[in-house]
Amino acid sequence: MQGNGDTRETVFTMEATPVKYGPGASEELGWEARRFGLGRVMLVSDPGVVEAGITGRMQELLEAEGIEVEVWDSSRVEPTSDSFQAAADFAKGGGFDGFVAVGGGSSMDTAKVSNLIATHGGEIMDYVNPPVGGGAKPPGPLKPLICVPTTAGTGSEATTVAILDIPDLKVKTGISHAYLRPARGVVDPLLTRTAPSAVTSSSGLDVVCHAAESYLTKPYNERPKADPDERPPYQGANPIADMWSAKALEYGGKYLRRAVASGDDTEARGHMMLGATLAGVGFGSAGVHIPHACAYPIAGLKHEWEPPGYPTDHAFVPHGWSVIVTAPASFRFTYDAMPERHHEVANLLAGEVIENPDRDTLPRVLIDLMRDIGAPSGVRELGYSEREIPELVEGAMKQQRLLVGAPKPVTESDLAEIIRESLENW
Repeated sequence: MQGNGDTRETVFTMEATPVKYGPGASEELGWEARRFGLGRVMLVSDPGVVEAGITGRMQELLEAEGIEVEVWDSSRVEPTSDSFQAAADFAKGGGFDGFVAVGGGSSMDTAKVSNLIATHGGEIMDYVNPPVGGGAKPPGPLKPLICVPTTAGTGSEATTVAILDIPDLKVKTGISHAYLRPARGVVDPLLTRTAPSAVTSSSGLDVVCHAAESYLTKPYNERPKADPDERPPYQGANPIADMWSAKALEYGGKYLRRAVASGDDTEARGHMMLGATLAGVGFGSAGVHIPHACAYPIAGLKHEWEPPGYPTDHAFVPHGWSVIVTAPASFRFTYDAMPERHHEVANLLAGEVIENPDRDTLPRVLIDLMRDIGAPSGVRELGYSEREIPELVEGAMKQQRLLVGAPKPVTESDLAEIIRESLENW
């Protein structure tokens, strides 16, 4: 047991969004909103979810409980600072006493930031993580936010983070604070039936990477001791986060291939939705590190790649694919810091105990999964070459809030080699 004179952390915190899960759970949205005493809400969604009829049904359920609803249906896939700002401006003048998000991580993150700005004011860049933004902390709690995910990926219904692209700086980053955590998640696997296979592939690989990275973060008790107000949301691996992440890894390995193959496989898509939430709780406590740090410049530096199978009108790299392309090389790099835990992640994904595991075992398991569900083969397929590696490294180094969670120190030259190895994974 560590004494008061120790400089390492001795405390970790486990907080989680209350979640309602199951086929048909979204039909209870109106009841959930009434339970929070909401009278007027901003319903945040995106055009694809509106076209699928899901947004309209959620509006009906809210209005049936006497709740006034104003719909913001312009959430952008892979949000930008401008798209966040437009939604926040709408929220500021709306007189809302609560927020409801219906859609993928983009809609949920848009709702989080709209709630933040409507409640406390300020500029979006004031709250963005340093060194990109000001890193200001919200001065108090936000209004209730109920999240209804329609994809199995980000786990944003369970996290304290909102991610945005800042095109002027050619980088993605985020806003992170405990007050951004939604008040309730309503997770209904029936809402994922219309998601295209490419969306399910990218989103599902985000689940896998969230869970693997959080399981392989630096342990919480190897971090410097911090005052409660300064303790980061991403605290490092801990026993409770491990349980959530391990189950998400198990579900990803067992069900993701089936979920991509068929939207009618409710069992597989349901388990992937639950896995996304479980992984959200796990990494929301432990954090993520190198693959996510590399993903932000991969997605933010260029806006030229048009993702196959995505229903969108603009070029972008889907988040899950931007994350997974560097994961095999990242985990080769981190292997010697915690070999046994890398073996455990590989076993959970494979659904069996792999004999004679080594540094390449987990990367091989990941690459097999990526290949089977049509993921990009590497960073080169996303439009990058050797000459962009310095810019990608520069963008990744700006994600210090993530890199500090890596289980071993990572330098610019380390990141350059990881990205170089990731140009082609197969």
